[in-house]
Amino acid sequence: MANPNGRRVVITGMGMLTPLGIGVAANWEAVQAGRSGIGPITRIEDIESFASRIGGEVDDFNPLDYIDAREVKKMDLFMQYGMAAAQMAVEDSGFSVSGDEAFRAGSIVGVGFCGIATIEHYHEVYLKQGPRKISPFFIPKVISNLAPGQIAIRHGLKGVNWTPTSACASGNNAVGEAFHLIREGRQDAVIAGGTEAATTPLGLGGFAAMKALSTRNDEPEKASRPFDKERDGFVMSEGAGMLVLEERERALRRGAPIYAEMIGYGTNGDAYHITSPAPEGEGAARCMALTLADAGVETAEVDYINAHGTSTPYNDANETAAIKSVFGAHARALAVSSTKSMTGHLLGAAGAVEAIYSVLALHHGMLPPTINYETPDPDCDLDYVSNQAREADIRVALSNSFGFGGTNACILLRKAT
Repeated sequence: MANPNGRRVVITGMGMLTPLGIGVAANWEAVQAGRSGIGPITRIEDIESFASRIGGEVDDFNPLDYIDAREVKKMDLFMQYGMAAAQMAVEDSGFSVSGDEAFRAGSIVGVGFCGIATIEHYHEVYLKQGPRKISPFFIPKVISNLAPGQIAIRHGLKGVNWTPTSACASGNNAVGEAFHLIREGRQDAVIAGGTEAATTPLGLGGFAAMKALSTRNDEPEKASRPFDKERDGFVMSEGAGMLVLEERERALRRGAPIYAEMIGYGTNGDAYHITSPAPEGEGAARCMALTLADAGVETAEVDYINAHGTSTPYNDANETAAIKSVFGAHARALAVSSTKSMTGHLLGAAGAVEAIYSVLALHHGMLPPTINYETPDPDCDLDYVSNQAREADIRVALSNSFGFGGTNACILLRKAT
């Protein structure tokens, strides 16, 4: 049953940093222009030895713009990104808590990899110098739950504080769980999202060993090409996205900006394979259907889908099949796009970043494009908003995230009223 107690959940603040830029405004400008953030990887010394040598790096990030210098040394880059995005979202929202309201405000942040760069560094330190040279900050720098933990400490949030780690669904799970907690009356506000910084030798090398990555090294800006027949794998990226979710009456009382309303969330599993999606997107289809049911929304009411759209052969075809299964004839009327064509795949942060793009699409009446769509694939035959952004008065948007291990998470958003 949708919204049994009448509590409504709205998004009052957003913050992000991705390969397209730092801040919501810079990202949205790049998305509307259809600009790619993918280029040669610059932070791995022997990058020429890797099969895939391209990725989406966050340029011009200075953690000291957001975090005290004494605290930076206690945080892996994924935490720094999360802290920065959360600070942007809080400032955008004008959000703060005091007194007893702190007990009903929390932080949920999805992370896929934890501090893999720090793990790699201190493994080398251990091998060369022994265990006594391992920093006392090593553990606090690498454990995933200190992404929301550091945010909670910074903003005085004494409510829920945890980390969903569900591969590429992590960000959507974080936002969706926050939504349910607020709708059910157990929290009044949550800073939720995802963060990731895993473009390291082991991160990149591991995905390359699985043959999951694009090897279009000579044309990095064209490597991420969801739904295109010539797609050959996803592109690893990094960054963070954070949203302030609040109970609507609380937001109205304090005069907060309201960008969109969140109305549905679904999560489930394929129980099929450790990396491949279930045939015909069976699990993804069930997840989308669960999300619509959670919101009490009919398929014909959905206008836009921000697809998981990874640019891998199996994912894109199976997600297309899943959309057709759920929406039937209405699938042909839907606009579907993958912003991963521009950002690459931010792994645990992807869902949260794409939630923000979906909110912006609703708020501004503008559909993000799927760039690099050049050669149609018979198995991918929907309206993918090819190559150029498009104005559209959309009311309801669905955002999909599907991860390794068959974990699925979808969220549903409605234009603010």
